[in-house]
Amino acid sequence: MTIPEAHFIAANIEPDTAPIFRIEFDLEPGHGAVRSAVISLSALGICEAWLNGQAISDALYTPGWTSYEWRVHYVDHDVTALVADRSVLGIRVGNGWYRGRLGWIETERYGTEIAAYARLVIDYADGHRQIVATDASWTVGPSEITANDFYDGQSIDARLHDDRWMQSGFTSEAWGGVHVVADIPSLELDPAPPVRRVDTLSPVRIWDSSSGKTLIDFGQNIVGFVRLRVRGTSGDQLTLRHAEVLESGDLAVRTLRSAAAVDRYVLSGGDDVFEPTLTFHGFRYAEITGWPEDVDLAQGIEAVVVSSDMERIGHFECSVPELNQLHANVVRGMRGNFVDIPTDCPQRDERLGWTGDISAFAPTAAFLFDVKDFLTDWLRDLALEQSARDGLVPYIVPDILKYAKVPQPGAGAEEAAAFWSDAAVWVPWALWQAYGDREVLAAAYESMVAHGRRVSTLLSESGVWDSGFQFGDWLDPDAPADRPEAAKADAGVVATACAFRSAVTIRKTAILLGHTHTAVEFALMSERIRDGFQEQYVHGERIQSDCTTVYALAIVFGLLDADQLEWAGRRLADLVAASGYHISTGFAGTPFIAEALSSTGHVATAYRLLLQRECPSWLYPVTMGATTIWERWDSMLPDGTINPGEMTSFNHYALGAVADWMHRVIGGIAPLEPGYDCILIAPQIAAGIDWARTSLDTRHGRAAVSWRRIGHEIAFEISLPQGAIGLFRWGSSPDRSLASGQHAFRVSTRAVAPESAA
Repeated sequence: MTIPEAHFIAANIEPDTAPIFRIEFDLEPGHGAVRSAVISLSALGICEAWLNGQAISDALYTPGWTSYEWRVHYVDHDVTALVADRSVLGIRVGNGWYRGRLGWIETERYGTEIAAYARLVIDYADGHRQIVATDASWTVGPSEITANDFYDGQSIDARLHDDRWMQSGFTSEAWGGVHVVADIPSLELDPAPPVRRVDTLSPVRIWDSSSGKTLIDFGQNIVGFVRLRVRGTSGDQLTLRHAEVLESGDLAVRTLRSAAAVDRYVLSGGDDVFEPTLTFHGFRYAEITGWPEDVDLAQGIEAVVVSSDMERIGHFECSVPELNQLHANVVRGMRGNFVDIPTDCPQRDERLGWTGDISAFAPTAAFLFDVKDFLTDWLRDLALEQSARDGLVPYIVPDILKYAKVPQPGAGAEEAAAFWSDAAVWVPWALWQAYGDREVLAAAYESMVAHGRRVSTLLSESGVWDSGFQFGDWLDPDAPADRPEAAKADAGVVATACAFRSAVTIRKTAILLGHTHTAVEFALMSERIRDGFQEQYVHGERIQSDCTTVYALAIVFGLLDADQLEWAGRRLADLVAASGYHISTGFAGTPFIAEALSSTGHVATAYRLLLQRECPSWLYPVTMGATTIWERWDSMLPDGTINPGEMTSFNHYALGAVADWMHRVIGGIAPLEPGYDCILIAPQIAAGIDWARTSLDTRHGRAAVSWRRIGHEIAFEISLPQGAIGLFRWGSSPDRSLASGQHAFRVSTRAVAPESAA
């Protein structure tokens, strides 16, 4: 939708700073009081706006990152309280995702010209409407921001700060004219929550390293920036570098690759406040140089945490402190990677919307936060990218790798890749299960079907997907550091299993939406794939490549018959035991291995795997002081050195997908019907955890389950909201229906198989 009476405008001669676009206007007389004033803001780049010297919003990075080839967001703000008889409106624009560099390989930028957009609609008491909009009558001038980039950081020269432009009647020879930008993409109202400052952290430690550098520890790995308050000599420069971890006592910056992550500030000589709102960093530690010796650093520095401001809805806690830390790390990692789009990592020269990561993590995300609008909007970009490529879902969304100046194998999607491209199907289905909104499926339906049909053309005559590039079980802990794709799991087994899951899910979606012919089409496709899987990959009581991931996927995705589930579960449990209960899966197997174990009766094995503290395991990073989920199981080695691989991050959420199993199987809350109309309360309890409590704010209200061991019994307290019912399932006991309200009772552990009740 294009909003009339406003245009994107760019500077005729752009200042060597982040430009400010400005207009003065008067309220039109004779129409009574202003009833309402709403401004629609957007940019090619990212923008901040002021009306009569007051910030219009506390949102950051407006209008966010979309597939700019087809659409740009705008955001509405009520500014009724800010308009005056004579008003000055200003918009500062930074490079953001539009003109900043993106990706670890050289790519073309979306655009070379950043631009501002505004449409202020003022409604008066008598019904008259006045519109103030960006057009060629605006002027543009310099700001104090001399450089800005998400990867490299922001530079501010406080000596250049001049807010006289906010005053009526301001003129300056440094200000010039603008022009209207032609051929802009469609404008769409942003339905997702804005990025905001969601927390602030004070330093927990400030010290000088052995190399003489002043270091600051903020206590946890976060995403955001450092705010400084300082007074010093005019012209002196402060420099801040950022990193997630330390190595040999100093910042470990190798993992950032080409991202500089450096902010630079020039002091004015007065009281300066530096807040680099046109960049963000992933960091726990900062190194500062140039700080005035007579100013207390601890009183002048704090970290600002930023994230899309999603509502927290799901909580989990148990008797094991390390598991609680793991869960907190999952939450923090999600916060840091949900900055307008779901990214893989927030610190190095990447920060891209990798589809494989969200394929793994979507159910966990949908439990922890209300992500319906956030991910539905991202799925719209996925569909736009896909429609431009004949049904091919790219590996990242928005897809900037298609603009690589020198294409690299595996860097851009030449063809669909299992698990990654399956995000087109798995993410909307996860949202449907979590929130019960049929419109989410309806909006994604064509994209889901297009992906399924694209995959159908890639199947061999035998019905398996055994050709083309695949990520496979990416980052298998046994893979060499420099070959993350070299997994134990056969890539064809992984791809075929994923194709089957997607075909089954598309069939279910088609049935829900009344598309009978499509449902039949994908029923036949799923049968063909399942038959092919059985014929090509199941050999006696073994699945090809005989490793944990292939059994986990086959069990959870429904590729095995009832009698096969028994030996497959047993073989999976044996493999886990043979590994010493260490994790042995990568991106593809990790979200499903605990479920595969518990669903085949090996609950105690799943618990031992989850509670393992040696590397590789979920809790090993916790023992090493991690506060977010690592990209690799051994991103940091036991001796404190960093994994030698070229690709190592300390804030990736994908391997935290086990939290979904923790919520359902330890905590006992799962949707028996989409949207939690009927809640399955079926915790499976084994040795190692003595109590747990879990809650979820559903569309009906809060559901909560807590349990505690008391001898040979488990004491339960359950709360169900009005409008929802529960089904309590415990071992061999008959299912018990629960009405909305409060319930408290005890059950015997003797009703559970010995392996589970240990």
